Amino acid sequence: MSAIIRVVDLVKRYRKAEENAVDGVSFQVEESSFFALLGPNGAGKTTTISILTTTLTPSGGQALVAGHDVAQDPDTVRQQLGIIFQKPSLDLNLSAEENVRLHAVLYGLYPWRPFYRLMPAAYRSQLDQLAGVVGLTPKEMGQPVRSFSGGMKRKLEIVRSLIHRPRVLFLDEPTTGLDPASRRGLWEYLGQVRAAGGTTVFLTTHYLEEAEDADRICILNHGKVVSMGTAETIKGDLVQNWVRLAAELTALGRPHRLEEGGFKVPVEAAGVHGLLRAIQTPLQRVTTHTPSLEEAYLEILERPA
Repeated sequence: MSAIIRVVDLVKRYRKAEENAVDGVSFQVEESSFFALLGPNGAGKTTTISILTTTLTPSGGQALVAGHDVAQDPDTVRQQLGIIFQKPSLDLNLSAEENVRLHAVLYGLYPWRPFYRLMPAAYRSQLDQLAGVVGLTPKEMGQPVRSFSGGMKRKLEIVRSLIHRPRVLFLDEPTTGLDPASRRGLWEYLGQVRAAGGTTVFLTTHYLEEAEDADRICILNHGKVVSMGTAETIKGDLVQNWVRLAAELTALGRPHRLEEGGFKVPVEAAGVHGLLRAIQTPLQRVTTHTPSLEEAYLEILERPA
């Protein structure tokens, strides 16, 4: 697969800031893949995604989306994108459906019609499908957005971002405010979108379980890349697997520490069998622990810069 996003030595410093918000960040995202950008508040995630979606201009470096420079050719870049930002960007004076209709017309998908019933059947069918995915009813789609809750506004933004079938879908905390059923429905649908249309999904999230299935993960901290790879690579490289043993290990010279119920011993996943064979003392209990992505993520952030 070819890279649909290329970021090289990207830098962003805000006016009067003492440090760069984004400081020499480089990565690439393969076409049709699922990419996750993680990091704590202030790590540079939103700044990076804002540059890639052309709402911020970089201070240095280069970012390309679908072969187009985000700073030099922003209009072309925007045509490739679907975007769901943290804060809603809806017109509160329009109905939910009118927000989507205006978006579809601005993207040149359909000619303008003053009423929903006059819009082409393809638009109406696509809208019904997308609204159903996130749980918005036809009645709700006809209501003014000012009457919507925060969760309903989030659902509507998801519908609007997908109506033009973007090549790259940027999701900045997309499921904030969604109930569990809507979150599950959204991710199931995004899986279908990727399979059918080759849409690339670029995610930032605080729900780390949403990044577990990402093809590639990039972790930022203080504006820099501190880890990158698959979830398994990050977990395997940066958080050791542990084996709990109920017998002494001092004679073997293995690093360990005493905890309630036994000893905790760090060991690579491939070395578990060899360790068990080397232990002569009969074992009362053996428990292996494989770290979660969240554990790896937290350990990475706690390491000194």
